[in-house]
Amino acid sequence: MTSVPPPYLPGHGLLTGRTAVVTAAAGAGIGGATARRLLEEGARVVVSDAHARRLKESEAVLAAEFGVERVTALPCDVTDEAQVGALFDHAEERHGRLDIVVNNAGLGGTADVVDMTDEQWDEVLGVTLDGTFRCTRAALRRMKAAGAGGVVVNNASVIGWRAQRGQAHYAAAKAGVMALTRCAAVEAAAYGVRVNAVSPSLALHPHLAKVTTPELLEELTAREAFGRCAEPWEVANVIVFLASGYSSYLTGEVLSVSSQHP
Repeated sequence: MTSVPPPYLPGHGLLTGRTAVVTAAAGAGIGGATARRLLEEGARVVVSDAHARRLKESEAVLAAEFGVERVTALPCDVTDEAQVGALFDHAEERHGRLDIVVNNAGLGGTADVVDMTDEQWDEVLGVTLDGTFRCTRAALRRMKAAGAGGVVVNNASVIGWRAQRGQAHYAAAKAGVMALTRCAAVEAAAYGVRVNAVSPSLALHPHLAKVTTPELLEELTAREAFGRCAEPWEVANVIVFLASGYSSYLTGEVLSVSSQHP
C-alpha cells in the first residue's frame, strides 16, 4: 500500500508567547519544518545551525513570512560549549525567556564496526549524543534558574531500538539520546520542566537523499506500513504536541513517529 501525505494542518496558537530554540534548523529537514510549525503556533523562534550560509537563508525566508521580531538566527556548532552557551544566552537576551528547546542536531554515516575508525565513531557521537547532552544541560540550567518551567524535546530515531548494518555509531548515539531523555526528565520534573523525545523512522528531505543510496531508501520505505516516507512536518507536528500544553503530563517518554514494521 502506498498512501499520500495528509493535508497540512494550520496552526492553532498553541505556543503563543513562548520562546523556542531549534538546533540544526537550516534547510528542509525536520529542524526546518519544526521551526516553521512552532512559528505557525505562535512562538518566537531562535533557529540555529552549524552551516552559517544555509542558516542565513532560512532566517530570511522565515522572517519575511512571520516577522523579524519573531525570528532570529545564530550559528552554533553543538560540539563547542562556548557556542552553545552563546546560543541560549542570545535567546534569553533577545526574548526575555526560554520556554522550548528542540535538540535536532545530529550526524550520521555508514561503516561496519570492523572497518569503523575511532574518528568516525567520535564524530557521530560527538554531534548526535554529546551535542544533545550539551544543549540539554544548557537549557535545563537556564530553565531551573528562571523557575518558570519549560520543555525540552530531543530528536532520537527508531534506529536507537532497531539494528541496521553500518549504523553502530549512529544507533549507539540515538539510544544514548533516549537514555539521556529519560534520566534528565526525572531530574527536571522537580523544577517543572518536561523532557521528551521523538523517534522518527524515515522522514525524507534533500540532505538525506544526498547521503543515502536509492537502494537503501527503497528498502527502508518498503518497511513502512503507509508505503511512503514521513514528511518532515509530520514529525514536527509531534514535536509541537510535546512542546504544548496538550502533553502536560508527559515526561521521560520517547514517542515513535513511524509506520515501520519489522
